[in-house]
Amino acid sequence: MQRALCEAAQLQPTVARSVKGRTLWARDIKPDQATLRVLVVGAIHGDELSSAAVALHWIKLAGQMPVDTRHGIHWRFVPVLNPDGVFSASPQRVNARGVDLNRNFPTPNWARDAKVYWEKRTGKDPRRWPGPQPLSEPESQFLHNQMRGFKPHLIVSIHAPYGVLDFDGPSVPPSRLGRLYLDQVGVFPGSLGNYGGVHKGVPVVTVELPNSTRTPLDAEMRQMWQDLLRWTNERLGAGRDVAIETGSTGGFPPKLP
Repeated sequence: MQRALCEAAQLQPTVARSVKGRTLWARDIKPDQATLRVLVVGAIHGDELSSAAVALHWIKLAGQMPVDTRHGIHWRFVPVLNPDGVFSASPQRVNARGVDLNRNFPTPNWARDAKVYWEKRTGKDPRRWPGPQPLSEPESQFLHNQMRGFKPHLIVSIHAPYGVLDFDGPSVPPSRLGRLYLDQVGVFPGSLGNYGGVHKGVPVVTVELPNSTRTPLDAEMRQMWQDLLRWTNERLGAGRDVAIETGSTGGFPPKLP
């Protein structure tokens, strides 16, 4: 991950920490008259490095939008939810306690379904262990708290490397973002899409990039961003026509909850 890209994102520390005590960083970009809240999350899985890079690039694009064409969207970006996985000696899917954070959310019947799925469907794959109980991990607790406090109207979760677009929840899903076409792959016990989209009624767009280590070309990331804005505008009532021309950057609070 390029140092310059991280610095340009102007991330702010939250009060949350990972298992190993690493700060969870975020960035808000908010117009004065924001009526819609969108939460963008990258690197839930620490070995999906491209997901964090795309989130950082999207921060740049969101900041470049002229103030009068931001559609009233309050963006909150969390580029790296799993820093311990990202910064381990060899990047790993799970967090520092070996938990797959994307199986750790409190979906109904989690105690039964998550265990059965892990044992029967994954063969007890250690990369997909859901943890001892829902929200057992500080990183999943942080994201859960963001959902409760920030109350997003849309969650965008960036992953890799399946090269498709997934969707859970109400509304008509986007048919494509850039080169990624809709291919709804189902829900999993404890997943963010299952918890947020199915059980909380918050649309969850899951972006599965084609490669976990290679960041898409700038033009491709821009096209995905344009398509996301267009769909958000059309389906969630975000405001005026989409534009991503350069302009002044958005403000952000000194510290996020």
